[in-house]
Amino acid sequence: MNPAQALQELLASTGLASITLGQAAMIAVGALLIWLAIHKKYEPALLLPIGFGAILANVPLAGISGPDGLLGLVYSFGVQTGVFPLLIFLGVGAMTDFGPLIAHPITALLGAAAQFGIFTTVVGALLLSRYLGFAFTLRDAAAIGIIGGADGPTAIFLASRLSPQLLGNIAIAAYSYMALVPIVQPPIMRLLTSKTERAVPMRQLRPVSRLERVLFPMVVLGLCVLLLPQATPLVGMLMLGNLLRESGVVERLSKTAQHELINIVTILLGLAVGARLQAETFLQKETLGILVLGMFAFAVGTAAGVLMGKLMCVLSRGKVNPLIGAAGVSAVPMAARVVNKVGLEADPHNALLMHAMGPNVAGVLGSAVAAGVLLALLG
Repeated sequence: MNPAQALQELLASTGLASITLGQAAMIAVGALLIWLAIHKKYEPALLLPIGFGAILANVPLAGISGPDGLLGLVYSFGVQTGVFPLLIFLGVGAMTDFGPLIAHPITALLGAAAQFGIFTTVVGALLLSRYLGFAFTLRDAAAIGIIGGADGPTAIFLASRLSPQLLGNIAIAAYSYMALVPIVQPPIMRLLTSKTERAVPMRQLRPVSRLERVLFPMVVLGLCVLLLPQATPLVGMLMLGNLLRESGVVERLSKTAQHELINIVTILLGLAVGARLQAETFLQKETLGILVLGMFAFAVGTAAGVLMGKLMCVLSRGKVNPLIGAAGVSAVPMAARVVNKVGLEADPHNALLMHAMGPNVAGVLGSAVAAGVLLALLG
């Protein structure tokens, strides 16, 4: 082989000579996600590894996201099997205080109402397919609809079961809208409530005993097993994590679930999801449809929670502030903090954070139950 041929083959093996326009665009998307994570602090724990994974997945000739590549193997082991989302739910359960929900159980209705966005979005996805030519099946529509629960691990778990080819698109939409909670929710909350309603005071929550805290995960798991066993993987891991926290006898395990375990899994999950953001699957019109439907799901869920809060305010004769219904979309604890901020704007002395945490954690359970219902019907 003469030097000219050797140089030509060397140049042909470089990424610069092999990269496509689509791959370059997706590398730019990955860089944008990293910028949002670092500069804007939008869900940095996941957007940063997802963005980096997207860059790695679109490097030409590397094969890192293929079936035998590093990211491909991580995806097959952790996402395709559903292991990573379940382990994250274990960590979330260990970090979650269900005390506000136990003290005021009626607020579980607000978490349930906020899941309305999930099921209306399923219909919306099917309408897009019928009238605008989008290629969404019923299983795709269900996986897209779960974005309305504003719960990333649940969205990834359901998408891996029902619509794995859309997993990366759905994960990006889910975590993007979770990060945009402080921007998206307040206008909806102000539109649907008056200043008087936003200033409604709520009395201090009662203390919750240790016995109640320990029994809660067992009761919830029992009800799940009896009524909706398809949701048991998600609900079961969430309740196991919470039992580790509340039992008081396995502090080492609880701390591991809250810190080391969830941190390791989050890194691997982000990389695996980013590996699905390949140019040939992401740069399609269906991606735009998913982003639009995700916003619709999130907005409808927020509105449904606030409207249920208004109804509870009327029925309780002014004892429930309607704003706390917006926290029912999950996104723990960001949605509860947004509710508190909007409430303080109406009355600087009316802190709603702990009251909003009730529907907030109920929303986590609600999205898991909604995923179980969709799996039962379509899985």
